Amino acid sequence: MKLDIKLSGVGGQGILSIATVIGEAATAAGLQLKQAEVHGMSQRGGDVQSDMRLSTDPICSDLIPLGGADLIISMEPMEALRYLPYLAPDGAVVTSSRPLVNIPDYPDEASLLAELDALPHVVRLDIEALAREKNLPKSANMILLGMAAPGLTLLGGEQLRGAIARVFARKGEAVVQANLEAFGLGLAHANKVRQ
Repeated sequence: MKLDIKLSGVGGQGILSIATVIGEAATAAGLQLKQAEVHGMSQRGGDVQSDMRLSTDPICSDLIPLGGADLIISMEPMEALRYLPYLAPDGAVVTSSRPLVNIPDYPDEASLLAELDALPHVVRLDIEALAREKNLPKSANMILLGMAAPGLTLLGGEQLRGAIARVFARKGEAVVQANLEAFGLGLAHANKVRQ
């Protein structure tokens, strides 16, 4: 069994923290893991993306081929659409619905969301608004991870929770609890948002 995940976002949004948590959970579960990261202009708010390949069998390449991603997890809707050529025909997209307008010619928000909604398997939610509402402003990325958890078929919720606790442990118990709460919110919304 295998799972190919394309993670994307803009520098500073926390997409690489999502990758770290998934990687930690996969390693603890004894899965094979390959990861390739492209940071781009991350320090200037540019594109950040990572290929993650999980498998019960050995993996030869760390790059996902075009049409091979089972899941796109994106902190930003335009970045989700940027990587659609990598999505498998039966793959799913899990994304924030709130654009991060970081370029002068950023596409129209309504057009972006309409393009996402035309996909057969999409889950989208304004994770930033939910994070603010729940007083978890630095944990929007863990809300997104919770939304994506049902699609992470080789990992269970408890494995991901354990990985969150380990990854954020050095930042203190309050940070661990905030991220676990955010993950739970995302998981609870996974079935409520548009599929």
